[in-house]
Amino acid sequence: MTSEASVPSSTPPDRRRVPLILFAWLWVGAPLAYGLYELVLKVRQLFTG
Repeated sequence: MTSEASVPSSTPPDRRRVPLILFAWLWVGAPLAYGLYELVLKVRQLFTG
């Protein structure tokens, strides 16, 4: 007698959640990218004068 685990297999997210996931990544990623860009500019200015 074998018992299968009731752990769900890794399935792709629901089609209706894809826009939400994309929006969430952009909500966090856009300010992060801008902040990193500004950081690089400031560090370059700091070391080059």
